[in-house]
Amino acid sequence: MLSPRYAVCLMRHTIPLLLGVSLIFVPSHSETSSGRLLLFAGAASKPATEEVVKAFQEKTNTTVDAVFGGSGFVLSQMTLSKKGDIYFPGSSDFMELAKKEGLVYPESEKIVAYLVPAINVRKGNPKGIQSLKDLTKQGIRLAIANPEMVCVGTYAVEIIEKNLNPQEKESLRRNLVNYTESCEKTANVISLKAVDAVLGWRVFQYWDPERIETIYLRHKEIPRIGYIPIAVSKFTSGREAAQKLIDFILSAQGKSIFQKYNYLMDIREARRFTTPGTPVGGEYSLPKQWRTR
Repeated sequence: MLSPRYAVCLMRHTIPLLLGVSLIFVPSHSETSSGRLLLFAGAASKPATEEVVKAFQEKTNTTVDAVFGGSGFVLSQMTLSKKGDIYFPGSSDFMELAKKEGLVYPESEKIVAYLVPAINVRKGNPKGIQSLKDLTKQGIRLAIANPEMVCVGTYAVEIIEKNLNPQEKESLRRNLVNYTESCEKTANVISLKAVDAVLGWRVFQYWDPERIETIYLRHKEIPRIGYIPIAVSKFTSGREAAQKLIDFILSAQGKSIFQKYNYLMDIREARRFTTPGTPVGGEYSLPKQWRTR
């Protein structure tokens, strides 16, 4: 049974999707017996996941239908449709929620890659943004992802709350012009020059190096190292086939694809951007003022 908090989240964020706003298509034929798998994935891994899925399909002759979006949005889709073989969110926050709600097999969870939060700006950094506090300056157009439903938005709020005083937080919120619906859309608003900066992931720069530049946070400003987990969904009708895809993603071939897109595959790589004691993964509870419900 869904917890009251998550049930409300489903009602608020997913029912509008089903009515036609930002509809995510869920294939109707995900039965693994017919040689198909249904993957619900946060968009934090999209470029590499699309390529690794293609390689898996060519190697195994298994079709993989991949549904990408904000980690909370795709979890809602998986839950309401009662379909899906694998859940692949962009952070531990949403995997922890999925485990609490009994939506995945917890013993199947694995870490695929690590993520480090950063400031992403337009190539050439025309506004001269050099620090987190620069995002509070008048005239800066800032976007973050929806912090309730998108992993990178959750991290953005945690960074803001940890590092800025009340006056700085108020100034930053005045500069917010958009809440994006996924990691992909968060990167895209920089590529399209719709904003001056986003609080995103370091890896965004490598998705579009011609238009995105990364400004690194100070090591002590990063509250957590993120990671991209993967697990078998409780809705699967073919757990063995789902596990084969996970094993392929974690294989040398799968990891090499993620490395090609500059994902951090080892915790030691991620720690180059943080203090030695920075926590890894975990959860963050959003303050009331950042919630939309």
